[in-house]
Amino acid sequence: VQLQASGGGLVQPGDSLRLSCAGSGFTFSSYSMGWFRQPPGKEREFVVAIHWNGVATSSTDSLKGRFTISRDNAKNTVYLHMKNLKPEDTAVYYCAASSGRWSAIHRQEQYNYWGQGTQVTVSS
Repeated sequence: VQLQASGGGLVQPGDSLRLSCAGSGFTFSSYSMGWFRQPPGKEREFVVAIHWNGVATSSTDSLKGRFTISRDNAKNTVYLHMKNLKPEDTAVYYCAASSGRWSAIHRQEQYNYWGQGTQVTVSS
């Protein structure tokens, strides 16, 4: 099983960025997918998730409107779309795959597989 996140980098405040996460070694279309992030010196936190059906999504309230998620099951890839980035969005961003309960999709223990993380730095 592998989850390969990519697309991170250094961006300026107000910029947009799209992260990708490609999955392999498991039935991608049967798993809900989530993005978490870990800011410097802080614990990892939930960002957004998408149901395996590709329709339902769940996101943390503070990021609604700026961060969205999508998936392409034909490419075994999930995307995190970020806009109007702020310095406080600086973090390592992780993708993860879950076969757990959708009602608890914001909880890390619901996830079976994790990617290695990609760094996003927002700075002028």
